[in-house]
Amino acid sequence: MKGKKKIFVLDTNVLLHDSQCIFNFEDNDIVIPIVVLEELDKLKKGNDQINFNAREFTRELDKLSGDHLFNEGVSLGKGHGRLSIETGKAFSKNIQESFPENTPDHRILAIAEFIHHKNVKESVALISKDINLRMKAKSIGLMAQDYETDKVHDIDDLYKNIITLESIDNQSISKLYEQPEGVPVIEFGIKKNPAGHHYYILKSEKASALAHYDPYNKVMTRVEKQRTFGIEPRNAEQAFSFDALLRPEIQLVALTGKAGTGKTLLALAAALQQHKLYNQIFLARPIVPLANRDMGFLPGDVKDKIEPYMHPLFDNLAVIKNKFKPMSDEYLRIEEMVKNEKIVITPLAYIRGRSLSNIFFIIDEAQNLTPHEVKTIITRAGEGTKMIFTGDIQQIDSPYLDASSNGLSYLADRMKGQDLFAHVNLVKGERSYLAELASNLL
Repeated sequence: MKGKKKIFVLDTNVLLHDSQCIFNFEDNDIVIPIVVLEELDKLKKGNDQINFNAREFTRELDKLSGDHLFNEGVSLGKGHGRLSIETGKAFSKNIQESFPENTPDHRILAIAEFIHHKNVKESVALISKDINLRMKAKSIGLMAQDYETDKVHDIDDLYKNIITLESIDNQSISKLYEQPEGVPVIEFGIKKNPAGHHYYILKSEKASALAHYDPYNKVMTRVEKQRTFGIEPRNAEQAFSFDALLRPEIQLVALTGKAGTGKTLLALAAALQQHKLYNQIFLARPIVPLANRDMGFLPGDVKDKIEPYMHPLFDNLAVIKNKFKPMSDEYLRIEEMVKNEKIVITPLAYIRGRSLSNIFFIIDEAQNLTPHEVKTIITRAGEGTKMIFTGDIQQIDSPYLDASSNGLSYLADRMKGQDLFAHVNLVKGERSYLAELASNLL
């Protein structure tokens, strides 16, 4: 028997997080406060994903309404509830005394409180990605929840994806070195076939080896620490990363880990190593201004404003260039590729509308993307394109995302075990001893 129907009041940030969210509340009813439409109207112009989501949601509302009025509620379709828009409400004495400022958040609270008192026999909850607004709602007696649809729940297990097996038979490890085609997984005590493209550290009394599980042939193959376009892997995770980045059958890679583990550098080195296989190399990252300051405060034109956000990508390119002498073939090739736009470094928003066929596409700082944004990017991949998402889930700049709800975690969780996907979590920082110490202690 189904439980009692609920009423969910949606905050603006939920719609900007997922423009299709209204279809994820089963048969429960949804209320959109009128102030939310005002906020969406202010965000409808622009090239960022939130602007796109604002436009998409508004179009969806227009399609749903047709000739109907929202104050009567419109059906969201079979298996779903009804959607209505609630106009502004006067602040109750409780809200006036608690939150005297007339802000959009407080107007949303006033509407949510009105819905709550109007429907005393039903469960009413405010849904918001804003933690502080949820706390305000609870302080005046309103139920408030996060938007949970695309959250990852087993976050700790997700980032323990490299398996160490000890007490392996010496002969089995020897076979890995002798048989490039691979060794059946059963010889390593693994009775059930692992998930696709899992990586292993195998240890015996006399030897050890790094290994990759090949889901197509159901065998373990040895992973070598291979120098890639001037970059030498310094630990097992970096070796695994290069293996995933250089395997043609793996079309989608997630590289995660704290600052200084080499995620973007490894991805760029692998791209340059394979530059003949792709028409272009794209390096892109979302722009998330720090300290809640808009880009408008930065001096100069658009190019000048975005340049500071792209510096880390140029820095990684400079690290690789400096591995070679100024007149070497590799050094000159990189300069020529940048000049001829075979290497393109750009904000992620500027990629919209570009053809993504036969491209090595590196998306940096992917922890600042929503699950919907990640899906939008991947679904535009054309034939021959390889996509790499890198990021650190402990350094999220967006106020509405966390370790469980960001797009990078969502990607690693939903794609886990797929034959064309690999995820490597890098643990050891290699930037410098100082950077590693600061990352661990501060």
